[in-house]
Order: sequence, then structure tokens, then C-alpha cells
Amino acid sequence: MQTVNSIAALREQIAAWKREGLTVGFAPTMGNLHAGHISLITEALKSCDKAVSSVFVNPLQFGPNEDLEAYPRTLADDQKKLEVAGCDLLFAPPVQEMYPNGQAAVTTVSVPNLTKHHCGVSRPGHFDGVTTVVTKLLALVQPDRAYFGKKDFQQLRVIKQMVADLCLPVEVLGVETSRETDGLAMSSRNQYLTTEQRAVASTLRKTLINAAEALQQGETVEAVFEQSQQALTAVGFKPDYFNISDADTLEPQQGCYQAGQNWVILASAFLGKARLLDNIELIATKTQQ
Repeated sequence: MQTVNSIAALREQIAAWKREGLTVGFAPTMGNLHAGHISLITEALKSCDKAVSSVFVNPLQFGPNEDLEAYPRTLADDQKKLEVAGCDLLFAPPVQEMYPNGQAAVTTVSVPNLTKHHCGVSRPGHFDGVTTVVTKLLALVQPDRAYFGKKDFQQLRVIKQMVADLCLPVEVLGVETSRETDGLAMSSRNQYLTTEQRAVASTLRKTLINAAEALQQGETVEAVFEQSQQALTAVGFKPDYFNISDADTLEPQQGCYQAGQNWVILASAFLGKARLLDNIELIATKTQQ
């Protein structure tokens, strides 16, 4: 696997592959890789000739009170994992390479309708940072397909909309969430959990499953919300949001679920220092992802 740190070197390699007529799959990351990230490379290699990943802790998507400085940076270990997975090229640029004119006046990309709820409320400006850096990375890598995990459901939906609205020539694909044996979604932030917190962390997933089943059995959105909040707080979670929404528009729903509706439950909650994120889709009789 080749690692490049400059835009010029990245473009040179991509151009060489394009001249050969090779297809490129791309998995952007912020590093500190786990099995969920590696699954993106695995998927890319199933349908593309070359797999590219990026490791870039993007300062634009962190708020003033978030963990930018503390976010784990493990490039050497990430390189080993990517190489074992068969990744062909890693782009690991410094901040100055991605934002040569600074961050304050950078051109930004925004998808307003899909970012006004959920993480868009609790992390103002976050999605503008995500869509801006993803647009830049897609422009640089020029992949045929780009792969994102379904754990960040809102992010995936936002990026798909952005790509459609900007007519970018790339297919955006969601990859199933990788989970620990107890159901906890894999995340770089899980390492913030203490032993005691890790023992109850899977309650978030269990609560989502129970909520989906309750909705499909006729419980109202309002009742399920209250039950879910109680279940999470009972084991020490501090809920950020637990929103039952339309899976396409991401608009919160009310009343009762009707079979065949395309809904998703989006949840975020703090457990100590860790902010955990997960979701579950409701489509016909489907309750798990």
C-alpha cells in the first residue's frame, strides 16, 4: 500500500489508474480505524479495481467544546490495518494541505433541509464541515464509488443528497454497521468508556430494537419516546436525542407507524465522556439493520 500526504501525489496516482481504465472505490475516515472502517475497504474491493482510503481529522466538523485535540490519532496502526485489508492507496494529508488558506474563510458546502434536526441541532456547523471536506475529497480522489457506514445514518443521507444536488459523478454506498458481540456499534469513541460504562453501553442498541418492535405493534411515537428515554437514563445514559423520523426527509414523525412506511429511529446519547450514536430502520416488518 502506498501512503501519500500531498494533493499532487494523490492526483498523480489517481490519474495513472484512470489512464489504465481502472475503477476506484473510496472510503474516507478520520483514522483510529476499527473493523467497521475496514469493512468499507472490503466492500470497495468487491466491485472496484483499486481501493483508496483517507485519514484526516477534519477540524471543520468539530465544535468549540468537542474533542478535536483529544481525538485519537493512530496513523501507523491505521496503515497496518489498511494494508492487511488490501487497500491500495492511503491519503493522509496535514491540515495545511486541505485548508491552505486557513479554515475561517473557506468555501463551505451545506445541505440545509437534512441537517436541521438530530445531530444538526446538537452539533451546529458539524454537517457543513462534513459536506465540505467530503466534497473536497471526492473532487481529489474522483472515485467511481464511495463507501460510508450506516451507523451515521444522517451523515449518509446528507452525503447522498449532496452528491445528487451537485451532480457529482460518484455512486455513494452505505455499508452495514459493524457491531461488537453485544450489539454495540463499533466507534472510535467507544474507547472513552470505562469498564462499568462498557458493560451497559449496549443498552442503546437494545432500546432501539425495543422501540422499533413497539412501534410495529401499534404503540405511539410519543409513548415509545418516553419509554426509551426512561430505559436509557435508568442505566446512566444522558440522551442527546431519540428521534423517530421519516428515513428520506429525516423529519420527526408523530402518531402511529403504518406498515410499509419508511421510518428510522435516530439516537444519540452520552455515557460518561463518550457520545454514542446508532439507529434502526423500520421498513414493513424489518426491525434490524
